[in-house]
Order: sequence, then C-alpha cells, then structure tokens
Amino acid sequence: MSTVLFESKNQVSYVYLNRPQRYNAMDRDMLTELNHVLGQVEENDDKVVILSGKGKAFSAGGDIGMMVDLAGEDYYQEVMGQIEEAVLKLYSMPKIVISAIHGSAAGLGLSLALTADYAVADVEAKLGMLFIGIGLAPDGGGHFWLSERIGVQRAKQFIWGMEQVQGRTAETMGLVDVLADKNAMEEAVHMSEKILISPISSMLKTKKIYHDQNIDRLKSFLQAERQTQWELLHTKDHREGVEAFREKRKPVFNGE
Repeated sequence: MSTVLFESKNQVSYVYLNRPQRYNAMDRDMLTELNHVLGQVEENDDKVVILSGKGKAFSAGGDIGMMVDLAGEDYYQEVMGQIEEAVLKLYSMPKIVISAIHGSAAGLGLSLALTADYAVADVEAKLGMLFIGIGLAPDGGGHFWLSERIGVQRAKQFIWGMEQVQGRTAETMGLVDVLADKNAMEEAVHMSEKILISPISSMLKTKKIYHDQNIDRLKSFLQAERQTQWELLHTKDHREGVEAFREKRKPVFNGE
C-alpha cells in the first residue's frame, strides 16, 4: 500500500498522508515516498497544492517505532535529510500550498502542516508540538514555523508546556489561518477554487519575495534542529520518554 497518495484534478494537486492505521505517523519509507510525490507536484502545471491525511488524523508525527533506529548515525542523517527536503520543497514551491488539518497534527506532523501558505483546521482538530514528551525538541523546522506564526516567546512556552490546542484556540493564537465551518478539506477545496480565479502570478511573486528572504534562516533552523535532535536522542530523558510512551505511563524525567 502506498503511504502517500497523490492526484491532480482541476489544477489542484492533492497529497494525502496514508497510514491511517498509524494516524499517519511518518517513518523513513513514508518520508521517502512523500519527497517522491512532492517532486511530481513540483513538475506539474497545477497552481494549488492541498496537503492532508487519510483517516482520523492529519499526522501524529514521527513514528515512535523509528526512534530506536535513529540511534544509528547513518540512519539518523538519512531521515533528517528526508524531513528537511520535504519541508524545503513545500516552503519553496511556486504554488499556493494549503494544509487541511483534521484530528491530530502533532510533532513532525504539525511542522509539516505549518509549511503551508494557508493552514486550515477543523474545530475539533488538535495541534501540538509534543516533542518534549519524549525528551526531544521540534524538528522539521518547527522552531521556525512557530516563531513566524506566534512569536518566539509564545513559541517557547507552547513547546515547553506540552500544549495541544483545538482548532478555535489555534486560530486565535495565529497558529492556523482559517477555521473550517464544516471540515478542513471542504474548506481547503473552496479556498482553492477562489485562488484559481485570482491573479495567481501576483500572489506567487509576493510569496517568492518573502520566502527568498527567509530561506537561509529556515535552513539555519533545520541545521540547528538536526544537531540538537542528535544530542537529545542519546539522553536518559529521551529513553525514558519513549519507554513511558510504549508502556502508556507518565514519564519520570531527571534532566539527564
């Protein structure tokens, strides 16, 4: 089964994360497939991209089963490279990108959703970075996206506080751009229809001006996150966080 689905329809590219039984948690193979699909999207003539997830969630983040393998440096560098490639493609793509968020968008899943020009969320969606629950820090540009959307001070507290906010709160914070009246995908499709009858070339010129100014800053964040995550993966707190998650208990951290 393909873990990333893609279809092009009426000048819109639809990209779906497709591990519904795992709430679209991402592993190495899924990230590789995502980049392959995004490469196809880059090459087509569609003007809008809608990114979403199949099943009950946008994405629960990185697959917890991948954490043990990440202790090997070659595997780690490959996975982080795939993550960075995906978010840079979405950020730099000369198309209007919309993320349609339903259910959980957590950790890496939230980072991916926030790459979009428009983040659309259901009222009942739940958004959180949550990395700290397993002794890690945000990756996938999470620090960058949060600083852009809600500011550094609020971003720090959002990350540290293990906050998971629902759609209406996320909109009030500025974490998402649009709160869907019915559901996020319907709203995203409606937005794409309006965009397609707008002067898209003008919109994309504005996007390029802003994103060209910020691309080096984003790359700097990604590099810092790659180094930071490697260090944190080898801490006792991370091991405790993963064990607690698997055992469905509250972790006991000691700062080591």
